[in-house]
Amino acid sequence: MSKDDPAPAAPYYLENGGEVALFEQCHRRQLAVMLKGPTGCGKTRFVEYMAWRLQRPLITISCHDDLSTSDLVGRFLIGAAGTAWHDGPLTRAVREGAICYLDEVVEARQDTVVVLHPLSDHRRMLPIDKTGETVAAAPGFQLVVSYNPGYQRMLKDMKPSTRQRFVAFDFDFPPPEREAAIVAHEGQVEPSLAIALVTLGTRLRQLRDRGLAEVPSTRLLIAAARLIGGGIPVADACYAAIVAPLSDEPALVGAMRDLVGASFV
Repeated sequence: MSKDDPAPAAPYYLENGGEVALFEQCHRRQLAVMLKGPTGCGKTRFVEYMAWRLQRPLITISCHDDLSTSDLVGRFLIGAAGTAWHDGPLTRAVREGAICYLDEVVEARQDTVVVLHPLSDHRRMLPIDKTGETVAAAPGFQLVVSYNPGYQRMLKDMKPSTRQRFVAFDFDFPPPEREAAIVAHEGQVEPSLAIALVTLGTRLRQLRDRGLAEVPSTRLLIAAARLIGGGIPVADACYAAIVAPLSDEPALVGAMRDLVGASFV
């Protein structure tokens, strides 16, 4: 981006209670951050907003079972001029002083997560075994990770030796009035429709006790709002954007359809 280009617009984010000031202090004090909360509750948007607010580049890595240390750090690749080292996204963030965000970090293998340890304490360095180089984190570098404790508790979790390297932020779905404001803005719909969708979401989240593994996120409510705003009938939009992504179990699908019908009479 040249100096003549307009500055990027701020990502839309509504603060929920002190998390902005806390993150700013973590950044200033060079502390790694862990965001905990359900899927689609605003963790990623918060990181995007803070990167904009702090005027730092943001490098996001979506973690998965096959994510290797080489995927993060880098590898030697063969090209026309021979074999050359290519930095991975984590190494680029360390060199550039960027915020590096690892989304759903516990999905990565434990041997991969260990590479984060020297970056998340006072050392702030990244050893690259394949080249013998140790990269000191540039000013402005910050490590941020996220995960969903409710989901991961049944499958995976972070080792205590990893968890205790981070300052933890607890995220949850916003209060109804704040969530409705988010849905109205992001879905570009009238406040009355946003309120109805949030009311539906609140009712559907009560189905967790009836076997619903994942409850509807704010992200799903926004998707339904956008479909409705585009002319899709309410029932069809709610089924496609909210009900169908959550379950294939007939009884749960039926219960959710009934709640959709009761919410838009």
